[in-house]
Amino acid sequence: MKRLALALVATAGFAFPAWAGEQFVDATGFAVSGYDVVAYRGLTQAPVGSAQPAAVPGKASITADYNGATFAFATEENRATFLERPEYYAPQYDGHCAYGVSKGGKVPGNPNLWRIVDDKLYLNITENVVGFWEEDIPGNITLAEDNWVGIEPNEASTNPIPNFTSPAPVRE
Repeated sequence: MKRLALALVATAGFAFPAWAGEQFVDATGFAVSGYDVVAYRGLTQAPVGSAQPAAVPGKASITADYNGATFAFATEENRATFLERPEYYAPQYDGHCAYGVSKGGKVPGNPNLWRIVDDKLYLNITENVVGFWEEDIPGNITLAEDNWVGIEPNEASTNPIPNFTSPAPVRE
């Protein structure tokens, strides 16, 4: 009976989309501060402990809606790619800081403090937080995944990203 209950709970988890919570949107009015989430896949990741390449700004004229938010893209091709599989390209935890989620809260994710792990995009809030997150990426992801179930339905963060000014999206 216990196995049946666990199986039902596990199955029910697949019945509901993981992206059902509110996407973090900052003062730009765009998800991921208007940066192109598809473009991350073309950037060369720096080794752990090193700064990542800067994110690619999207254009206000090239957008798509997903998860209740507007995403901006640098090219029409990236927009089309995103629309084929938005759940693949959208950042984990609705764009909130991965380390913050591992600690049980929703705080903003900085689009320039990113890392792709196991083919998923993660953002963090500050350079100091990146250091803590990178001390144990697999462990922090496990904690975040466990915590996300309980905090995902909470409202998206409304806090500004510390020490961050977004040039994105580019207005033409």
